Amino acid sequence: MSVETLLASKEVIVVTGPGGVGKTSVAAALGACATTRLSGKVLVLTVDPARRLATALGLESFGNVERQVDAKLFADAGYEPIGELWIAMLDTKASWDDLIVQHAPDVSTRDAILGNALYRNITGRFVQSHDYIAMERLHEIHTSGRYDLVIVDTPPTRSALDFLDAPERMADFFSSRLLRWLIAPARSRLVNAAAKPFTLIADKLLGAKFLTDIGEFFLLFQTLYDGFVERATSVQRTLGDARTSFVVVTTPEPGPAAEARFLLEELASRSYGIGAVIANRVLPEVFRTRGAPTAAKTLRSNADSLSATLQKSADVETGEGVLREVADRFDDFRLLAAQGEAVLESLQAGLPAVSAPVVSVPYLETEITDLAGVLELGEQLL
Repeated sequence: MSVETLLASKEVIVVTGPGGVGKTSVAAALGACATTRLSGKVLVLTVDPARRLATALGLESFGNVERQVDAKLFADAGYEPIGELWIAMLDTKASWDDLIVQHAPDVSTRDAILGNALYRNITGRFVQSHDYIAMERLHEIHTSGRYDLVIVDTPPTRSALDFLDAPERMADFFSSRLLRWLIAPARSRLVNAAAKPFTLIADKLLGAKFLTDIGEFFLLFQTLYDGFVERATSVQRTLGDARTSFVVVTTPEPGPAAEARFLLEELASRSYGIGAVIANRVLPEVFRTRGAPTAAKTLRSNADSLSATLQKSADVETGEGVLREVADRFDDFRLLAAQGEAVLESLQAGLPAVSAPVVSVPYLETEITDLAGVLELGEQLL
């Protein structure tokens, strides 16, 4: 399956991989290119806290509310969009608040949860809260039917697995003995009386009404239990559905490639569909051609005569030095290219069960700072 076919045939594409390999840029490029080739609405949802995506798409900022990329930006880049491109970045606190407002059984429960001090701390500070609400957000967007294709940009590899497992962990927590113990004082006066000496000590150490706030919070939160479990199950079904595919991004370096292999194995063990492995920032083919070393050697040995021909100024010595340095650096990059090729071959050979194509994307000549750069990357992907 080609990348273009992948975009046309899926409803959800999850872009994941190690940190620093260009996942955000790849996610944006997939969304932008889908918009120039397919009708319908495409959303790129980033759960990575970096805000590079906004800059690349020419937007000053964006957040939890989806924003459409102006068609004029495509025209300025020399493209005519067929569909619509929308983007959003996960706002953890706003998403939790929206979830409570939408699913609380009544107004009093809603207000009690939103006003609870522990709730404000959990939703604002804890990483696992971010992982779970990201999946809730994906579920809400996908089931709404507002978009024909949703492309999700995930955190780095190990965090991405937390992201994928968050719904199941949330469901497990709601049925755990720990939760029953936490809410017992709020449920029973008898337990409150028996535990009073302990709670007094805890209040002195941790602050007034600390355990009381915990118990009340989880007792209120348990009213949402059925909804959490139902949506967690639905998200798991979505991730394993044939209409969902994972794209793993790496670079041709040993460290990122090893993380990518680990992630591919984990995805395969969960029976998730893998659409493509993208090797980003691959050195150009010229570094791997058979005659390249000879050409570099010739350039270096003839640097003096070539410099006299090319150098327009009187400083022939400088021109000679530049040519020799270029030839030497060519050999350095040639060795890096050979190493990268071996790394990618090893990655592919080590995963016989993964039939997804490995797509190599070369280094771009310039940094991606606008929609034109995003679309150029997309052309390389396709």
